[in-house]
Amino acid sequence: MLSPFTLLRRELHQIPEPGFQEFKTQQLLLDHLAKLPQDRMTIRTWRTGILVYLKGTNPTKRFGYRADMDGLPITEETSLPFPSQHPGYMHACGHDLHMSIGMGVVAHFAQQPMRDDLVVLFQPAEEGPGGALPMLAAEELQDWKPDQMVALHIAPEYPVGTIATRPEILFANTSELFIDLLGKGGHAAYPHQANDMIIAATQMVGQLQTIVSRNVNPLDSAVVTIGKMEAGTKQNIIAEKGRLEGTIRTLSADSMNKIKKRIEAVAAGIESSFECKVTIDYGSNYRQVFNDPALTLEFMTWLRTNDQVQLVECTEAMTGEDFGYFLEQIPGFMFWLGVDTPHGLHNAKLDPDERAIDVAIDTITAYFRYKAQ
Repeated sequence: MLSPFTLLRRELHQIPEPGFQEFKTQQLLLDHLAKLPQDRMTIRTWRTGILVYLKGTNPTKRFGYRADMDGLPITEETSLPFPSQHPGYMHACGHDLHMSIGMGVVAHFAQQPMRDDLVVLFQPAEEGPGGALPMLAAEELQDWKPDQMVALHIAPEYPVGTIATRPEILFANTSELFIDLLGKGGHAAYPHQANDMIIAATQMVGQLQTIVSRNVNPLDSAVVTIGKMEAGTKQNIIAEKGRLEGTIRTLSADSMNKIKKRIEAVAAGIESSFECKVTIDYGSNYRQVFNDPALTLEFMTWLRTNDQVQLVECTEAMTGEDFGYFLEQIPGFMFWLGVDTPHGLHNAKLDPDERAIDVAIDTITAYFRYKAQ
């Protein structure tokens, strides 16, 4: 028999919504919260997010747990009997599991309160434009700011029952990258009368690929990827406009700043060489997920006493996550939760093993009880 939180995951999976448009998602979660004991629970909404305060029996601390809510603009290609009902959108990053786990944590402590207080945050817009930073600044959270924060992310590559984490950097600093080039279009027979942005864009892509290999310390780690390029309208028209879209990822804030300065220098050179205009937009920027060393090592030591899970001390990843903003202000950590699927994150065929939901709920609730002793 499926647990109520697995059933909730299947409901959530069918209604993926973009950041700050999680209206159906928010209402579904509120409906489920309303069915739980309310005597120790206070609920606030913030935009399309939800904050749930659970009063402890004799509190001296306040813990926090975060679950993200939004889906991705991906057309689902699974064979699940409960596929996305929103064309062009899918929970392809596991946020449906994250929310179900968050609801399980709420339900547990609503029915069996612990000594200390707990705030469970259902945060919108993790995939973009970024919900963590504005949520942190919101009055609703400032009133209930936790002393420690915890979050998880599903990991397709680990089996169910595995938890992976590490002290210090877990996820990278990330920045979106959008570059627009504007030149002069013209007839293909008269190239000397135009400034071809296909040529300018391809030259720029080539130069951007030298930044990591020639401007970043080889002992550091960084990525500059251009994943999309658009230019031109017809085979016999010289392109007036070009657009590059990509991402920057680094393991240090200093490297991020250096790479952005180098991109701007490359853009200035392209402008001069091709007599065009280049504009840069860095879009959403996410801080590194930096796990508090003492709290993370304590968690890992505690996990080793838990026969129900297998701990892996993993390496850092170039993944981006806006939970890093929480960890800038509140000590805490994030960990990977094994869900054992051959399809990676942001893949249209992602199909996590739902047994991981109960593993996560049991682990998180036991950890908070351990901390509240």
